[in-house]
Amino acid sequence: MSDIESADQEPELELPAFVIEAARSGRAKCKSCRKAIPKDDLRLGVMVEGPFGAGHMWYHLTCAAKRLFDKVQEAYEIEAWKLAKVPLSVDDVPPLAELESLREEAEKKKVDKKELPHTELAPSGRSKCKHCDEFIEKGKARVVVGREVEFGQQTRTTPINVHPACVADALAAEDCNTEPDGFAKALRANSKGVDAAVIDAVIEEIGSLY
Repeated sequence: MSDIESADQEPELELPAFVIEAARSGRAKCKSCRKAIPKDDLRLGVMVEGPFGAGHMWYHLTCAAKRLFDKVQEAYEIEAWKLAKVPLSVDDVPPLAELESLREEAEKKKVDKKELPHTELAPSGRSKCKHCDEFIEKGKARVVVGREVEFGQQTRTTPINVHPACVADALAAEDCNTEPDGFAKALRANSKGVDAAVIDAVIEEIGSLY
């Protein structure tokens, strides 16, 4: 079923382009994070045309602020909380500046997010190598690769830490989705802020991947 098909269908002939309301049930899922929107949580409805007519796509208001801030702005301009089935007052919704700060924080995290694979120095001695299950010593280099993890019907990539000496075996695992081909080049490109000598030593310790 497509996202448009799964939008809540409502009986009104003319729906507002946007509506901000307290969720009337816990059935709808946020089209951004795919998690349920609990009853009474604030949500943004974006009107779409589906095969069965017009309906609203629902988002947690905070999720919309992070990914669809332009639509949140439009909703605030028309005071979309007044268009809810149970209208809200301006005091019931967070200030737009507060939602904009969420957008800025999300954008910063996106910029700071490191691509896989990369190497880094372990900030503590608490993390374990996901291959050999031994602790990675604080200050020692570790390599971060991707592992496929299933969430319901979705498959996502999650980063895992491994010792450089365990990289070859980790990449050979069925659930690893980091490719051996071009690994050293990708590691150099993605390990921003790490001394080149450290990266060279890590690549040497990794050894041949074939």
